[in-house]
Amino acid sequence: MSRISKDEVKHVANLARLAITEDEADTFTKQLDDIITYAEQLNELDTEGVAPTTHVLDLKNVLRKDEPKEWLNKEDVLNNAPEHKDGQFKVPSVLE
Repeated sequence: MSRISKDEVKHVANLARLAITEDEADTFTKQLDDIITYAEQLNELDTEGVAPTTHVLDLKNVLRKDEPKEWLNKEDVLNNAPEHKDGQFKVPSVLE
């Protein structure tokens, strides 16, 4: 019994803006049915007591500690700007 119909394959192809022929629709229907059948075998596995995982390897992000530190002060930054006014950068208008 097919788990996906030829009409469903054509519908998905249309949504993806793919033009497929009748032969391609037949081929894709068979291939997708085989993929679904294979994936359904996972439902037969006993996963009781198996912890959920998001990745097969135990990966950890290595990040530095987030600590505040002195950086540039406002006056130094504004002194390097071509133009500034009232403590802000002055830039050309982009709106008409």
